[in-house]
Amino acid sequence: MNDFITVIGGGLAGSEAAYQIAKRGIKVKLYEMKPHKFSPAHSNENLAEIVCSNSFKSNLPTNACGLLKEELRILDSLLIKTADQTSIPAGQALAVDREQFSQKVTDELQKNPNIEIINKEFGTDDLHIKKIAEQGIVIIATGPLTSDILAKEIGELTGNKELHFYDAAAPIVEKDSIDMNIAFWGDRYEQERAKNEDIDEWRERIQGLNEADYLNLPMNKEEYEDFVNELVKAEVVELHEFEKREIFEGCMPIEVMAKRGIDTLRFGPLKPVGFTDPRTGYRPYAVVQLRQDNKEGTIYNLVGFQTNLKFGEQKRVFSLIPGLQNADFTKYGVMHRNTYINSPKLLDETYNFRNESNIFFAGQITGVEGYVESISSGLVAGINACLRYENAINKSNIKSNTENEDIENKKIFDDKTMIGALAKYISTENDKFQPMNANFGILPNLAEKEKDKKARYYKLYERAIEIIKKL
Repeated sequence: MNDFITVIGGGLAGSEAAYQIAKRGIKVKLYEMKPHKFSPAHSNENLAEIVCSNSFKSNLPTNACGLLKEELRILDSLLIKTADQTSIPAGQALAVDREQFSQKVTDELQKNPNIEIINKEFGTDDLHIKKIAEQGIVIIATGPLTSDILAKEIGELTGNKELHFYDAAAPIVEKDSIDMNIAFWGDRYEQERAKNEDIDEWRERIQGLNEADYLNLPMNKEEYEDFVNELVKAEVVELHEFEKREIFEGCMPIEVMAKRGIDTLRFGPLKPVGFTDPRTGYRPYAVVQLRQDNKEGTIYNLVGFQTNLKFGEQKRVFSLIPGLQNADFTKYGVMHRNTYINSPKLLDETYNFRNESNIFFAGQITGVEGYVESISSGLVAGINACLRYENAINKSNIKSNTENEDIENKKIFDDKTMIGALAKYISTENDKFQPMNANFGILPNLAEKEKDKKARYYKLYERAIEIIKKL
């Protein structure tokens, strides 16, 4: 067995995983293809390069990412510590000097005697995932822009149907923030009232529909046209050239669809056919449908709302939809190049590959979305790779599957923490799986209901931090 753990990818997740392994006294071989080869979005030779915004989001305890960062600080995350050290003024957010941040992470890992950084592309020569996994433990943390040659290996490993090459995700809102005086439950056509049916009897009947159905938000003509007019004027995020052809062949952003004509959406994702508005007893002019997005039924996504709108514009425009005036968006819609695996089928709560226990995944390739979320996954995968390594050393061999392994050899984080909730989300069966960032909607509810949103978030924060401090 190898006397080291292999980490593939020197981004945020891979760098954090390497640090967590090395600090536990285990040697690491960290492979990064730069500077010999760059992805279309990378240009800096250092590790942990930040290619988009330089913001790590809010530091507030009433913000989900603020909670996640504080959990990581308590657990000695190298990358969050470095972000704090290289921060620049950004109000309540944690923003960094991107050059200083990457350089400092690189310096810290280079000087660590347990880490060997190898600048070579995996998938070339004798560097192949299955071969390494036969000899030792490997963490795959190659990110959303995994090279073609390695993506092919990952596809063969996971089954090509479980490997996605772009992310076209609709916005997600918290159920408790939807105005239920406007929204109604039901699948298309089940709602349609018979012409001779008494309206009061019909209203009573549809009250029996439950949360297994869609949530529907009806719009009248004026509401619909105001929404479409603002949608077509809203600012969009410009895609990289390498993303445009692949993504637009895959699905159409809702704002592009809207520009084809004022009624296009009414004959597409906002089609009202088959619905009756219980407030009026008549078919609405248009209907926005929301579909349950997690097992607990606390968050819902806007069906057919894949979008390239800037996040602020999504909040402004989508809040015009009746019922979403005060919606809390736990995730905004995105459409970009993003290689990720179908983690609910493939990974457990430690980011361990179910079919081969010597393989772990980390970072955005697992379906966690965002800088801090990727760091979180790297920390969990790194810790559990160490436990796997120590178990193998004790047994003097590495098994090829997990069927008879002791659960105590895994570190599963409580899902009341944001670290644990993310790990649970990506590993829980979900036929509509899409990448997810940190949000309070994926945490279990409090024992006692708290109506005030900020007070509820702060109590969730306190509960999580108390758990993390006991680890």
